Amino acid sequence: MSDTTCTERLTRDNAAVLLIDHQVGLYSGIVDIPLAELKHNVVALTKAAQVLGLPIIATTTATDSMWGPMIPELAAALPADLDVPDRTSVNAWDDPRVVAAVRATGRKKLLIAGISTEVCLAFAAVSTTAEGFDAYAVIDAAGTFSQTKRETGLLRMQRAGVTPIDYATAIVEILADNADPLAGEVYAALDMPFAVLVGQIAQALTKS
Repeated sequence: MSDTTCTERLTRDNAAVLLIDHQVGLYSGIVDIPLAELKHNVVALTKAAQVLGLPIIATTTATDSMWGPMIPELAAALPADLDVPDRTSVNAWDDPRVVAAVRATGRKKLLIAGISTEVCLAFAAVSTTAEGFDAYAVIDAAGTFSQTKRETGLLRMQRAGVTPIDYATAIVEILADNADPLAGEVYAALDMPFAVLVGQIAQALTKS
């Protein structure tokens, strides 16, 4: 891990998104976050990342046997031409296609979201950190099968130098300026309920 992991800003030039194993079979066991919220968050992360031009890498594992296809909401949000390698390895970083795709982005900061938190997310986050990347675990776009698994996964990642973050904070940091011409589209993609309410209040005040 670089000494500047927690202080160097996420930007459009240094960040990429890695989505690991958001599959219907794995989602069926999630208990630490409501499924509707989890789906909302990972889709919002994906859409907003595309607005900002961030590279996106996605991968699945054992789709034809154990864990089923990618959740349809995420599949619909990803670029139609995106290659999504289906692995046999538990750790996504053990698959040369995933490694090659990440390295091809030329980015050092990885926003990683995966199911489950303590395996698919943590294994990749720890592995990429060991190889010199700055890994950011997007905790509210991940989920797992018990509170114990969530807590132990978070502890392990933090001890390894992985930075926990939430999907909206990561994207807003990359946006950087609310005067940016893309700001409206980015916030629309993030679809944060409180931000929608704030906008409605502002509109009401303007009309009054």
